[in-house]
Amino acid sequence: MDLMKGKKGIIFGVSNTHGIAYGIAKQLFDAGADIAFTYAGEAMEKRVRPIAEGMNAKLIMSCDVTKEDEVEAVFKECEKIYGKLDFVVHAVAFAPKEDLMGRFVDTTKQGWDIALGVSAYSLVSICRHAERLMNEGSSIFALTYLGSVLSVPSYNVMGVAKAALESAMRFLAVDLGPKGIRVNCLSSGPVKTLASMGIAGFTKMLKAGAMRAPLKRNVALEDVGKAGLYLASDLSSGTTGEVIYVDCGCHSAYASAEEMDVISKAE
Repeated sequence: MDLMKGKKGIIFGVSNTHGIAYGIAKQLFDAGADIAFTYAGEAMEKRVRPIAEGMNAKLIMSCDVTKEDEVEAVFKECEKIYGKLDFVVHAVAFAPKEDLMGRFVDTTKQGWDIALGVSAYSLVSICRHAERLMNEGSSIFALTYLGSVLSVPSYNVMGVAKAALESAMRFLAVDLGPKGIRVNCLSSGPVKTLASMGIAGFTKMLKAGAMRAPLKRNVALEDVGKAGLYLASDLSSGTTGEVIYVDCGCHSAYASAEEMDVISKAE
């Protein structure tokens, strides 16, 4: 498939071959895209570099998205190597583990600042530096989750960060739209990744998601990767300021028939 042949872009946030960002990168690469990769410090380089080299990346660079000078440096290097860009994928999120446990009301100020800074403000910073390099008709999209609009057990401050990310996306879509740059979010259902397995009760989340989803299953990396390919490609040429859900329909259902049966039996 040559859907992305001749298209150049960068992905922030690939960390291993089991993550959502990798699923998107693989679909883009298989469709012919030329992809640059960043990694978060030396500790992550040994994981990311083999993946990037396997996809013939011309640029593999360290970037702490909370540091403006590092984000700027990445796009300056992109300009040297690629000239212009056609897509940017924001797959960066973090919150201190202690702020994902217990009650949300006990969230610390430090945990709040870290979660929103890394997970939401970084999209603003990335868009600001990417803007001048983006071709008309190009795409920027970020990864989000249903916890942005619903309270999800053990998601806590990350849900607030994702809500901020989605709101920022809509304002960015307005700012960049006149230049033909689309900005969207991709909301994936729960997927077994190294990051998600660190969430308390994640296995229960998977079971609950599959029960509630109209398709009666959880999404696979391939499902999310294909949606990422759609957003990065010209197929989504008229889509901006949007949250695209890829969760087998879980977000659209109040409760499954099975859940209602359990409630009826408990009465």
